[in-house]
Amino acid sequence: MKLSDFHTMPATTPVSPLASSPPFYQPVGQEVELFETCYAQRLPLMLKGPTGCGKTRFVESMAARLGRSLITVPCHDDTSAADLMGRWLVKGGDTVWQDGPVTRAVRSGSILYLDEVAEARPDVIVAIHPLTDHRRALFVDRCGEELCAQPEFMLVVSFNPGYQRGWKELKPSTRQRFVAASFDYPPADLEASIVATETGCEPKVAERLVKLANKVRALEELGLAEKASTRLLVDAARLIRAGLAPRPACMAAIVQPLSDDREILQALSEVVSLAF
Repeated sequence: MKLSDFHTMPATTPVSPLASSPPFYQPVGQEVELFETCYAQRLPLMLKGPTGCGKTRFVESMAARLGRSLITVPCHDDTSAADLMGRWLVKGGDTVWQDGPVTRAVRSGSILYLDEVAEARPDVIVAIHPLTDHRRALFVDRCGEELCAQPEFMLVVSFNPGYQRGWKELKPSTRQRFVAASFDYPPADLEASIVATETGCEPKVAERLVKLANKVRALEELGLAEKASTRLLVDAARLIRAGLAPRPACMAAIVQPLSDDREILQALSEVVSLAF
């Protein structure tokens, strides 16, 4: 995560358990039961799956379901342990300690979600290790404090195995500290239902969008770094429901985000023309 200066803390997304309506999430398998069991048994959970398949929405939904606050940290190449633990700041002539998101979550008993954790620097992984075993502890060496996690605290991490390369792949010793769940894009009928429910678009539009996505996902010869995600389909459906014609909506929300290569864009454009 890119810090503009010493006083900037990492971007986090707190979610209140008191929200008027929980985020919509359609279960695909037994992931809800697995999350609830891990929460009850105080086990850390790892979510594996491609970009835009619903990992973050799932965690948000489960936090609301369990009535717990959620602290989300999107990890980045520059995310360091200091960013997550906290740092000393100068305020009004005094030096004061400011907790980072991990420390806040441990103190408050929140659900902590480290999104794309493999993108973070290695010292982050080392720092969270004590939270993933029987100790459930956090050592904040900069202020000489050892914190024991509240009973309600839960650590959830996610990463995209197909995207990671080289040193960014999680070590086996780290992976074995977590209970793991694999995510993928839902079956066509369920994905269409998700898109329609999420956006309020016509079911037939959602079905066409899913068919388009599955055709794009099958085009292995294009060598796309990422496949067409459910998130992109939701964006396209929103544009269409707002009045944009289907083809330009799909070009803007699905095709353009996938590539900058002219030949690939042309090939994807032809797929869109066939779908709409």
